[in-house]
Amino acid sequence: MKIEQKIEPDLQKPLIIAAMQDMGDVGSIVVDFINKGLDTYPFREISSSLPGYVIDNGGFIELPEETWEYRYAKDTIVFGGGAGQPQTNEELNVLCQDVIDIAKKYSARFIYTVGGFHTNRDFGKEPKTFVTTTSASLADRVRKLGVDTTPEQSIITGFNGLILGFAKQNNIEGIGLYGELNDPKVPQYRSAKSVIKTLEKLTYQKFGNTTELDMMADAVEDKVRTRGSLDI
Repeated sequence: MKIEQKIEPDLQKPLIIAAMQDMGDVGSIVVDFINKGLDTYPFREISSSLPGYVIDNGGFIELPEETWEYRYAKDTIVFGGGAGQPQTNEELNVLCQDVIDIAKKYSARFIYTVGGFHTNRDFGKEPKTFVTTTSASLADRVRKLGVDTTPEQSIITGFNGLILGFAKQNNIEGIGLYGELNDPKVPQYRSAKSVIKTLEKLTYQKFGNTTELDMMADAVEDKVRTRGSLDI
């Protein structure tokens, strides 16, 4: 992987929010929203050198540009977003380790990750966010804040789960927030909103006005109703 350090930010014990595109694009929607709300600035970039596919433009191909950014604002580092996740376990592990290295470099207080939680429950326009943590004691602290923890044992794949494992191995506290969704193939703006609201509660921060997410959710739902499916 190619890593480029653009500048050296002045940060002390920041929170880290790290997530990539996943089911319903929840991870990337949340990351993009927070970057916009906090007006973050890029300081480090990682690019994949092992593409798992090519893009056919109708007679000629292009290689995908898989790039993930570190951005910062006061007391916060945001990592991820992008159009996809690493195509190999090797690159996935390199990315997770790099986030841990950055966390240690700036003495980060916490690592948060976010994503989707696939469910068959009919939640209407009010999806819940479920949380899992790097320790039983931290889970107890979260419950005392009135936040729901994940209801049963499961396997969390991809960056938005594995980063918690890397945090635990390195004695860094971490929390994963996963918003309910029914259709993983459709952008889930209401799930992202639920995650953001829960993240604000846990971090005692405000990341922006979520009204725009409601509007985008309405637009997606209107298209689904009129077409029966989305071309995404």
